[in-house]
Amino acid sequence: MAEREIVIAGLIGSLRRVSLNRWLYDAAVELAPSGMQLIEASIGELPHYNDDIDMDGGPPAAKVFRQQIAGADGLLFVTPEFNYSIPGALKNAIDWASRPTGRSVIYGKPAAVMGAAAGRSGSMRAQMHLRQIFVPLNIQGLNKPEIIVTFAREKFDADGLLIDEDLRAQVTAQMFAFKSWIELLKLNPQS
Repeated sequence: MAEREIVIAGLIGSLRRVSLNRWLYDAAVELAPSGMQLIEASIGELPHYNDDIDMDGGPPAAKVFRQQIAGADGLLFVTPEFNYSIPGALKNAIDWASRPTGRSVIYGKPAAVMGAAAGRSGSMRAQMHLRQIFVPLNIQGLNKPEIIVTFAREKFDADGLLIDEDLRAQVTAQMFAFKSWIELLKLNPQS
């Protein structure tokens, strides 16, 4: 009997159509191991979280987003760094997935994190802040290997293809480790 494919919901923190972090996500899709499928859970259409509009599952974009998160075996966060943190749109998406209290669709999910920046920070501070947000949601973050892409423009071609062989190997390693992490957590569920 064939095992069910592992489904990963990808949350891309950049809303730009052409961005370094979207290209990094595309590389993760390309380099994911057999038996793992990445599907983008789009965050751009989510309204600002507001309890007043979170009735009957929320507005249509929130319902679709929550269904994608609920149906995923794991989450891949791909984030730029804005003001030493994650973009507001990504935090808003986490709020939609984590509320209402007691009915969170994100609680306890396995997660991996990566990010790219044109400069030397490589989204390191944003990733650290994101991991702080994981704590109250019991998100089971994969710690290693880390993907912190510095000077990212040098690592992609003009069409967004990841051409840096070292980074391709790192992304591949993280995707394989993430698959193993999810399988381990299925054998030993966290509470």
